[in-house]
Amino acid sequence: MGLPPPAPLLLGLLLLLGILRLLWGDLVFIPAFIRMTGPAVTASLVGGTEDVTVSLTLLQDKEGLLPVPACGVLTNETGDWSLTVTPTVNALEVTVRLKRGRQRCSSNETESSSESPCMVQALLVSASRNSSCLAHLLIRVEIYANSSLAHNASENVTVIPNQVYQPLGPCPCNLTAGACDVRCCCDQECSSNLTELFREACFTGIFGGDVSPDSDHLCSVQESRGVPGWFPFLCVQSSPANSPFLGYFYHGSVSSQRRASFGVPLRADLRDLSDFGYKQGDPIMTVDKTYFTIPQVSLAGQCMQNAPVAFLHNFDVRCATNLEAYQEQDGGVIHMKIKNGAVGGVVTPRVTYEEAADPDAFITRTGTLLSNESASRNVNVEEHYIFRWNNNTISEINVKIIRAEINAHQKGIMTQRFTVKFLSYNSGDEKEFSGNPGYQLGKPVRALDINRMNNETTLHLWQSAGRGLCTSATFKPVLFGEDTLSGCLLEVGIHENCTRLRENAAELLDSLVRATHVAMRGNSDYNDPSDDWLEIIRADAADPGAAPPVSVRGLCADVPARLHIRILVSDAGAVEGMTQHEIVGVETRLSTVNWQFQCGLTCEDKADLFPVSASVQFIKIPAQLPRPLTRFQINFTEYDCNRNEVCWPQLLYPLTRYYQGEPYSQCVAKGLLLLSFFVLAAFLSNPWTRTCKA
Repeated sequence: MGLPPPAPLLLGLLLLLGILRLLWGDLVFIPAFIRMTGPAVTASLVGGTEDVTVSLTLLQDKEGLLPVPACGVLTNETGDWSLTVTPTVNALEVTVRLKRGRQRCSSNETESSSESPCMVQALLVSASRNSSCLAHLLIRVEIYANSSLAHNASENVTVIPNQVYQPLGPCPCNLTAGACDVRCCCDQECSSNLTELFREACFTGIFGGDVSPDSDHLCSVQESRGVPGWFPFLCVQSSPANSPFLGYFYHGSVSSQRRASFGVPLRADLRDLSDFGYKQGDPIMTVDKTYFTIPQVSLAGQCMQNAPVAFLHNFDVRCATNLEAYQEQDGGVIHMKIKNGAVGGVVTPRVTYEEAADPDAFITRTGTLLSNESASRNVNVEEHYIFRWNNNTISEINVKIIRAEINAHQKGIMTQRFTVKFLSYNSGDEKEFSGNPGYQLGKPVRALDINRMNNETTLHLWQSAGRGLCTSATFKPVLFGEDTLSGCLLEVGIHENCTRLRENAAELLDSLVRATHVAMRGNSDYNDPSDDWLEIIRADAADPGAAPPVSVRGLCADVPARLHIRILVSDAGAVEGMTQHEIVGVETRLSTVNWQFQCGLTCEDKADLFPVSASVQFIKIPAQLPRPLTRFQINFTEYDCNRNEVCWPQLLYPLTRYYQGEPYSQCVAKGLLLLSFFVLAAFLSNPWTRTCKA
C-alpha cells in the first residue's frame, strides 16, 4: 500500500516552489511536506496572511492520477479529518487532526497484520485569497494498527500486581504503551516476526525484564552457569518462586491527609487477625474494621496524620500544623471502640482533659489579629496514650489530652506532641527502664542528681523551634548509642557586658547536665546511689566570672560556646544471645571562643546572634585489652578478614566466636550433631560397603 506514482513528482514541485516563494517573500507553508504517523500534525503558514483562507482536501487517485488542486471549494471538515487555524505573530498555525471517534483499524486487521499500516491517505492543505491558490501543504498519512490510536485511553486500565507474588514492573524496557519497543524482548506487544529482528541485541539485566533473577546460591543455577565442584554440597534447594526480589518493600501507612482521623479503612487484601491476639508490630484495630491511627513522623520528616499504631511500639513525636488548616476531629478518640485482641472483646479509651499552662509555647504566631472578637476555639497541643497490655491483649487505654484556648481567627504554626507508651497490666507506675540489665539502643541515658530531693533526671540536648533562639528552645533526652549535635542562638548586643555574657552562656550549657551521676546499666535503682552509678567527670574550664584583662566594646574573649559530652560504653556480656551494653565513664568539657560583634557598613545598635551548641559522642571501648598482633600477623595479611575478601578464620562461621545469633554451646551441639550425620553417611556409602564385603 503506497502513494500513486504522481505523488513524488508533486512532492518535488511543492518543495521547490516553497523554497522559491520563501526567498521572494510570498505565502508559503513551513514545512511543505509532512509524513504523519500520529493523531495530529502542525505546520506554519508565513508571508502575507491577510485575508487568507485555508482549506483541507482529501486526494483520491483515479487511474493512477492525482486530481488538480482546486481552491474554490473551501471546507474544514473532510471525512475523518478536521482542520484548525490559529493566528500567531506574522503567521498562521495550521493543525490537521484525526477525529478520535473514528476507528479505522478493526480488531481483525490488528491481529492479522500488526506491522502493516492500516491507514494510508494523502491530504492537501491549500491557502488561497479570492479563490486563487497561493500555497500548498502535502501530508502523507501512514497510521499503523499497533499504534496508540487503536486503543481507547479510557479502556486502558493499569492493573497493579500483588508484589508478594510477582514483580511490580516485570518489563522495565516497555516504555511505549500499545506499541513495540525495539530491543525489548519482554514486550508483549511485539510480534514474533519483529522480535526475530533484534533477538540477538535484546536488553539484558533488570532493564531487559530479568527483574527476579535466580540467586547464586540456588542449586538450579548449576546447569546454566559455571560453578565449582563443591557447589552441590553447599547450594540451597529452593523454589525459583521464592525470590528475595519479591515481597512488600515498605510496610508503611496510608498517605497523609490534611485532616487527622482515628480510623483508616482496611485495604481489600489485608485480613483482620486481631481476634486471635496481637503480636508485636501488628496494627491495632477498631470494631469498624479500621486502623487506630495517631499522627506520626515518617523517615523523611513529614508528619503522617493517619499512621496506624503498632502493638508494643512506643513513640514520642512532634508535628507542626497550620492553624488555618487545623480541624478538630469529629468525636475524637472518646467514642472509639478498639478491639482488645480477644474474640468479641472491646476496650473504650478513658480520656482526661487538661488546660495548657502556656499556649504560646506551642504556637508560633505569623500575623496579628485584625479583629478583637471574643470568639475562641480549643486546639489539642499534646496527646498522651498509655496502653495496658496482658500477654497478647489490650486491657486498658488511658488518654490525656492537653488543650489550649486560642482566638478563632488566630494564624500561625502549632507544634503538637503525640506520645504512645505500652505498659504491663500489673505495673504499678509508668516508670520504665532503659534496659534490663544493659542499655538498649535509643533509650534515654539515666542520670541522678544527689543534691536534689527529686534526684531522678537525665542528660539533655536542645530542640530548637521557630527562630532557633535559646529562650524558646525545649529539651530532649540524650539517647543511648546516638551521637547528636544540637544548638541554639543567644541574642547579644554591641554594648553587651562580657562578664554577663560568659555567665549566661555557661548557665545555658550547664542546664543540659543537671546531674552528678550516670547509671552504668539500664535498670540501676534511683533510690540506691551505690547501685552502679558513675560520677560525671567535669573537665576544668575557665571561670566564667573572671574577665579578661582587656575589655573592648563589641569584643569578648573566652566565652563558653560548646559543651562536649563523651560517654564511654562497652559490652558487658550477653543474655539469651543479646549483647548487653553498659556505661563505664562520662566526661563533660566546655570549649570557649572569642566573640566579636558583626558589623555591616555601620555598627548599628541591634542584637547579634551568638551560637551555642552541645555534642554527645559515644565511644566504644573493648571490655578487655586486645591481644597484640604477632609478627606473623603484621607481615602476612592473608588471614586478615579486614584486608581480604576471603576470610579463612570464619570458614566454619556458626562454630566460631564471630557468630552472635545463638549461644555458643548451642552452636557447638548443633555442629556435632551435623558432623555425626556426615560420619554416618560416609560409613553407609558404597566404598565403605565394598570394603566391608571384601
